[in-house]
Amino acid sequence: MENEKIQHGTPFVFADSISYQTDGIVSKRIIQKEKGNITLFAFDAGQKLSEHTAPFDALVQVMAGSAEIVIGGKPNQLAAGQSIIMPANVPHAVNANERFIMLLTMIRE
Repeated sequence: MENEKIQHGTPFVFADSISYQTDGIVSKRIIQKEKGNITLFAFDAGQKLSEHTAPFDALVQVMAGSAEIVIGGKPNQLAAGQSIIMPANVPHAVNANERFIMLLTMIRE
């Protein structure tokens, strides 16, 4: 299902909707609207998103595996089933402890 578009009105499993890439990060836009986006990411072990900021709050939901989410310099260890809100304009980074899948929901104001 990785390369297929997720169909409206059809049940699916996020972790089955994307594949890992060796030594890489894969993203798949689930919903893209003017007021916000929902994007699925698959990180190979050891991959990182370096520290950056975003102008909007974002919700991270870990679907599989585990990762370190650093917000404002504070490391947070998250495992499958856990979530965290990254506040707007606060530096944050993502470090894959192992292969993991996360869903990122960003709502614009």
